Amino acid sequence: MTLLPILVFTIAILLSGLRIAQEYQRAVVFRLGRFQSTKGPGLYWIIPLIEKQQKVDIRTKTVDLEQQETITKDSVTIKVNAVLWFKITNPQDAIIKVADYNKAVYQFSVTALRNIIGQHTLDEVLREREQINGTLQKIVDGVTEAWGIKIEMVEMKDVEIPEAMQRAMAREAEAMREKRARIVKAEAELEASIKLTQGSKEMEKSPMALELRRMQMLAEIGIDNNTTTIVLVPSEFTNAARSFTELVTQKKVKE
Repeated sequence: MTLLPILVFTIAILLSGLRIAQEYQRAVVFRLGRFQSTKGPGLYWIIPLIEKQQKVDIRTKTVDLEQQETITKDSVTIKVNAVLWFKITNPQDAIIKVADYNKAVYQFSVTALRNIIGQHTLDEVLREREQINGTLQKIVDGVTEAWGIKIEMVEMKDVEIPEAMQRAMAREAEAMREKRARIVKAEAELEASIKLTQGSKEMEKSPMALELRRMQMLAEIGIDNNTTTIVLVPSEFTNAARSFTELVTQKKVKE
């Protein structure tokens, strides 16, 4: 009879050491203060009163980096916020090597974000977001790797620019559009002048083509409801009149 209480007590002690870790959890076990092993997922057992555990969630976590006011390389004050995704790849290091890995990742990411923005101009920050995101990921991951943490992705969400700078950028964009419009118009005029020159040379070779062009012009003018009367004079008459005028002029000069 005296063995029954001892047996019950022993079974209770053994059962009290049973633990369950979910599929996305790992348990870092310490025996008398020293790291023993990493257990889970599923059912496992630790020595009661001698071993203690600390569970770690190994799923990907999302961290919002709150808006940071920083100065770009070209001395423009902007506000930037970002999102960071990370996961624990080594639960042992995440517990032993850093006191609070969530806070550590956040603080270092914020500092790295401000530093990398300070190394780029405003135009680069706006145009090269993907490159900056990749650089920031490598910088943060290089430090957190020692903590057993993998930085999966970093994305800048919003870049807030001062209103005065927004107006200046709008004026610059408008000037660039006007410049492109003028260049296109000049190119069109140059091409048109080249085509007209080529057409005039061809018509000069064929007087009949010139007469046809005159008739076509008359037809185009007649499309609209115009009241203007146009009289076409054949080129032979104009040429004859020009020749007669030249003869009279030469005669007067000789006299």
